[in-house]
Amino acid sequence: MAFPLDIQFVKRTEAKLGRQLPLGYIAKMCRDNGGEVATGTDHWWLYPIFDDSDRKRLKRTCKDIVRETESAREWPDFPPEALAIGNNGGGDQLVILADPETDRYADAVYWW
Repeated sequence: MAFPLDIQFVKRTEAKLGRQLPLGYIAKMCRDNGGEVATGTDHWWLYPIFDDSDRKRLKRTCKDIVRETESAREWPDFPPEALAIGNNGGGDQLVILADPETDRYADAVYWW
C-alpha cells in the first residue's frame, strides 16, 4: 500500500545527496513514495524516500534511495554519479544520473 510523502522528507533526502531530485520523480514519490512501475519488458519496484513520521512509515521506508545507492556503489562498475531509484528483483537497477552542469539529477532514467 502506497503512502503519500510530505515534501519535508524529499528536502531532507536532497540535502543528504547534495543534489535536487527531478521534479517528475518528486511528484511521483510525494503521491506514492515507492510502488511498482511496469515497462514493456520488466516490472520495477521503486525505492522509497526515507520517512520517519511514524513507526509504520519508518518500517516501510528504511531501505530508501540513499541506503540502496550506498549499497549499489559497492558493486563493481556502478556509476559513482548514479542514484539507484529501483530494482527489478533480478539485480538490475533503475538509476538517474547527476547533471554535471547543475545541482540536480537529470530527468532520464536508465537501466543498469
